[in-house]
Amino acid sequence: MKDQKYTLPITDLLLGMAAKTPQLAVVKASVNELLELKDSDPISIGHILEKNAIEFRDKTAILYEDLRYTYFEFNALVNQYAHVFWDHGVRKGTVVVVFLENRLETLLLISALAKLGAVASLINANQKGAVLKHSIETDQGDYFVIGEERVADFEDIKPTLKNLENATFFGLKNHGLTPITYGYLPLAGMIQSAATENLPITKTITLGDRFANIFTSGTTGMPKASIQTHKKWYVCYHWYGKVNMSINSEDVFYVSIPFFHTNAMIVAWPATFSGGAALAIRRKLSISNFWKDVQKFDVSAFIYIGEICRYLMNKPAAVTDTQHRIQKIVGNGLRPDIWKAFKKRFSIPEVYELYGASDGIVAYTNVFNLNCTVGLCRSVYAVVKYDIEQDEPYRNADGLMEKVEVGNAGLLLGQITEETPFPGYVNTAKNQEKILRDVLVHGDKWFNTGDLIRDIGFHHGQFVDRLGDTFRWKGENVSTAELEAILNKFPMVHHSAVYGVGFPKIDGKAGMATISSPHSPNEFDFVEFTKKVKTALPPYAVPIFIRFVANFEKTATHKIKKSVLKKEGIRVFSDNAPIYVLLSKASAYIKMTTEIAQKIQNGAISF
Repeated sequence: MKDQKYTLPITDLLLGMAAKTPQLAVVKASVNELLELKDSDPISIGHILEKNAIEFRDKTAILYEDLRYTYFEFNALVNQYAHVFWDHGVRKGTVVVVFLENRLETLLLISALAKLGAVASLINANQKGAVLKHSIETDQGDYFVIGEERVADFEDIKPTLKNLENATFFGLKNHGLTPITYGYLPLAGMIQSAATENLPITKTITLGDRFANIFTSGTTGMPKASIQTHKKWYVCYHWYGKVNMSINSEDVFYVSIPFFHTNAMIVAWPATFSGGAALAIRRKLSISNFWKDVQKFDVSAFIYIGEICRYLMNKPAAVTDTQHRIQKIVGNGLRPDIWKAFKKRFSIPEVYELYGASDGIVAYTNVFNLNCTVGLCRSVYAVVKYDIEQDEPYRNADGLMEKVEVGNAGLLLGQITEETPFPGYVNTAKNQEKILRDVLVHGDKWFNTGDLIRDIGFHHGQFVDRLGDTFRWKGENVSTAELEAILNKFPMVHHSAVYGVGFPKIDGKAGMATISSPHSPNEFDFVEFTKKVKTALPPYAVPIFIRFVANFEKTATHKIKKSVLKKEGIRVFSDNAPIYVLLSKASAYIKMTTEIAQKIQNGAISF
């Protein structure tokens, strides 16, 4: 898709800056503190929990199902878990595998281990088999906490794990529906008699210490464990809680995504605790219960990913859409095609879109609440020219990369320096895959985000696409995110996933869109749909193939697994998941048959 220049209007920027004026003193204080931080500073998650237990003693800290804990009670409960772990030999640097669903206990475990300077290796609760084994072995220690609801999956791969001779297994009861087999220490019962006092070790933990592993989604290849430090958490405590959202003790921050996801653990949690607000935790995302939870917990802010916003927009309008006190939301992936409509329908004035990654060192945040932007970046970054066809950054005659002009899109890089190091992965062999050298000057090092960002000026950007999802067709570059945004506007489409598929005797990759629709394929108006896509898109961007599915296969963080769809391509189709094809000069899509598919593969049909 041809890159369309876009620059940020100065009027929008000035209006956004003016809106921040009332809280300028707080913003300035936070920014100044962030500039002075050193890895050796004795500040940690445990430090904040103990500080809040005094400052916000009787304010609500946690809301979960029908439970409520004040900041004082939450800190005391965390201490009980920490004392149990300490008594069983967990020390600073000890890795503890944590495998359970997004329960209240997840946050308690992370907090307790953080107080000891230990590391919670947060395993995606949806993993099974070989992927689960891989994730555990990536940073396997001698301690495991397994939720009752995940014991069966863990037991399946447990015999294949090595070095378990000295392992300690804690079992964490759920609803008592699944028996925890012999060999697990009953953690829930053990904390009942544990001490509630703060532990002296917490005062020795510093910003530079690691407190968790967060695994990449694994949409392509096996998940990688990215290192999370107390500093990263504390920076977000200031940046999202104070600079962006101005969180205070009257706020209730709703989290419906799991804590093994950075949006929940590195954005929502520290932001909430920065102002003594209440964190309302949902065990598992439920769109049908979303607004019920909002009313139940009296929510004033929530964390989102784009899919959540899309799901909410797809539901029929209801009076509950505006019966709330939500003023601000933060997250990533809210697409421009629904941005303004979402704000208007749900009466949410402030959207703090962000860009970042669990393994990244460069981030954007929409500090000034501007529409359709991921905001500004305060770290040293560069948006460089990228050759989509060669799938690599463009280099000039000197062997160096070049920045794009303002208004254009390119590959986003973050400079690696002593001030902004790349923490990398637990498996350090993977680190080099993300580092580019000799970028703007010979000898420099940059973190490769793998993402296309449009530089719109004033250090602001717009997310364009994941590079792996950008493909070339008819000599032009097609951005799947932009194409999805257009397809999702059609009333016949609930959700879409666009990708390129290749086949013999065809240069480039043809566009394919897998869609979910409120209409069955037999009811779908292909004539009208074809007319609309041809009107809305340049010829090279019109999808050649449309596949119908009832539901998408997703990661635990609700991202569509495009790798599966790409692999299947046009080879896999059935009455339950039919494919329709737009043949050359045809006025509408027709149903794919085995004969048509064979002719395409043989090159007998061209596009």
